[in-house]
Amino acid sequence: MSQVSAKQPLRVGLISLGCAKNLVDAEIMLGTLLKDGVQITNDAAQADVLIVNTCSFIDSAQEESVDTILESNEVREAQNRGQALVVAGCLPQRFREDLPRLVPEVEAFMGIDQVGSVTEIVRRALARRAARLAEHPKSKARASEPGTRKASLMDRLGALDKANGAAEHDGGGVGVPPGTGASPPRGAARSGVQGLAEENCADETSPPLTSPLMEVTPRPLYIPDYATPRFRLTPRHFAYVKIAEGCNHPCSFCTIPRMRGTHRSRPQVDVLEEARRLVAEGVKELNLISQDSTYYGVDLRPHHSRAVSSPEKFAAAVQGLSAQGTTICTLLRGLEAVPGDFWVRLLYTHPAHWTAELIETIAACSKAARYVDIPLQHVHENMLERMRRETSRQYIVDLLARIRAGIPGIALRTTFIVGFPGESEAHFETLLAFIRTARFERLGVFTYSQEEGTRAGKMAGQIPDKVKRQRRELAMAVQHEVAVGVAQSFVGKVLRVLIEGEASAKELASAKIQSWEHGLIRGPDLKQGRLKGRYLVARSQADAPDIDGRVYVRGRLTPGEFAWVKVIGHTDYDLIAEPV
Repeated sequence: MSQVSAKQPLRVGLISLGCAKNLVDAEIMLGTLLKDGVQITNDAAQADVLIVNTCSFIDSAQEESVDTILESNEVREAQNRGQALVVAGCLPQRFREDLPRLVPEVEAFMGIDQVGSVTEIVRRALARRAARLAEHPKSKARASEPGTRKASLMDRLGALDKANGAAEHDGGGVGVPPGTGASPPRGAARSGVQGLAEENCADETSPPLTSPLMEVTPRPLYIPDYATPRFRLTPRHFAYVKIAEGCNHPCSFCTIPRMRGTHRSRPQVDVLEEARRLVAEGVKELNLISQDSTYYGVDLRPHHSRAVSSPEKFAAAVQGLSAQGTTICTLLRGLEAVPGDFWVRLLYTHPAHWTAELIETIAACSKAARYVDIPLQHVHENMLERMRRETSRQYIVDLLARIRAGIPGIALRTTFIVGFPGESEAHFETLLAFIRTARFERLGVFTYSQEEGTRAGKMAGQIPDKVKRQRRELAMAVQHEVAVGVAQSFVGKVLRVLIEGEASAKELASAKIQSWEHGLIRGPDLKQGRLKGRYLVARSQADAPDIDGRVYVRGRLTPGEFAWVKVIGHTDYDLIAEPV
């Protein structure tokens, strides 16, 4: 049984699931725990408290979160019954009212606003675990089979999500009432106890010590600042910089606004200070992340309105900013002025929010990687309208042409959703034809996930899972042809790459990459088996960490540093190079 004494510091383990934005939250939790004298352990079974930082983006991500929670509880019961279990992140945000009843094994649930209060929460969770064991010393985990328990729990969550979301999309909003988008002071977060007290003033009694602790602010407001403690989980040479949190878009398939709240940007001076500190630590690549990076700064204008999703309204809002107004363009120019040798990678841009100024800014900034992540989701007019993407096919075609013309050498990454409700064979064939002609350097494909509580979840014309999978395979087959041609076009070129380290046998034999944010990115790489022997794995400006291609280099170069290499060959998706 786990015990904590004055001589032995509290030990905490953490499992983080989901996107890079969730990873930053995990890094903040670890940094806060270390600042408060807590010991971090990689051995979950030896931890006094285990935190599972969950994702609830789509059904498969939610299922992985539930799996991890239940498996962690099983391991605890078998190896360390004194361990407290804390569940953090998007799952508690999405089901804060119901999780204590559905997963009573958990000692504490915490939301996005509570990442800075994690130390207090884990200590209270440990006390709850001790009280539970004292009250029921011989109690064991539920006797039901894990698969049965998971299936039942997933069904219950789906039913609750459907009920909870009905009123929201009947009202036509993004899942949070008006007036909640104002950002708090830098680094500020209301505690979950305060949030719940404001939400339900009638509840004057405290829950018993043996019941799960629920600290989840109903509508998140938190955003970190440069002084927020953080223990980075990425390699030394790259980092994620969260420039904003939340989202204002009305996409019919997405639950993120309900979980993450409305869009709220960090002040530019704060982001620049974090960038300076990261570069001073040796970071060579800053990956700017948020739900919509192109919206950055627009919410900081006085009396801003959130109803600017369309290209026309957004352009008018940006034009109405003062000369000192903050935008993604002013941020990129500010980062360009930060001393040091590094790349800036812009992730998660919305097609409706691109401006001529943004194209000109990327082209003019030498530190801005020639890479754009611009999820389009579909290209057929009917699908774009049903998805509420605020763009048209012609707008997309024109935008991509302007980006390619304005930023020579740009690599375009996008994602598409196949099997969306109402997608006919004709709609899908239009998408395939577009993939062939647009020739994206990087492309991922999702099968549509029917999320309860969304507009799309209630739509008629739901597509069978088998058809969705078939369409994804067909789309990836078309992109495979494009990817091989793109890789071939690099042969003979000299590229500047960032060296990651030595390629493992597993990396050399990898067949596909799957990401909750980017769908299925690559199919089987038939030529990957040619790579034998010692290689370094590197990334070019066209390759974001963990989600894109790789450059395999035969030679000896320093990991974590830039190098110039000449491309001498390629696999289906990756490049083979040697040092210049």
